[in-house]
Amino acid sequence: MATEKATFGAGCFWGVEATFRAVPGVKEAIVGYTGGKTKNPTYEDVCSHTTGHAEVVEVEFDPATVSYDQLLDVFWSNHNPTTLNRQGPDVGDQYRSVIFYHSPEQQAAAEASKARLDKSGRFKNPIVTFIEPAPAFYRAEEYHQRYLEKRGLSHCAL
Repeated sequence: MATEKATFGAGCFWGVEATFRAVPGVKEAIVGYTGGKTKNPTYEDVCSHTTGHAEVVEVEFDPATVSYDQLLDVFWSNHNPTTLNRQGPDVGDQYRSVIFYHSPEQQAAAEASKARLDKSGRFKNPIVTFIEPAPAFYRAEEYHQRYLEKRGLSHCAL
């Protein structure tokens, strides 16, 4: 079975990870940091707003079971893509809405999906989600992995 990767930033990565883990066909979901200039950043580095990294989830999926378009639907449905650098009470560039693509096909699918959603009227404000090539991914500290699961929670308590 050949798997593919998808990387999404949609606010606090704990809830995003739990959401993607629940999708049939997702083999792994790892929280981490990407999109910034600092190599091997820590959580504290990212929270300092000096690295440019976003909190993201790197999803490994089986495209025979779940399509990239279906993962995009999950992404759009589980956060507010119209708020710049903010999700709920979490504010800062590390919480930005962003899709990091791993191939030209993912880029095209993400851009088409964003355009369709923007035209749909589902949101009264424009979508501000960034679509960028996937740079180096840095796995977050172990205590962040499966954070909600370790605490018996299914979502972030906001």
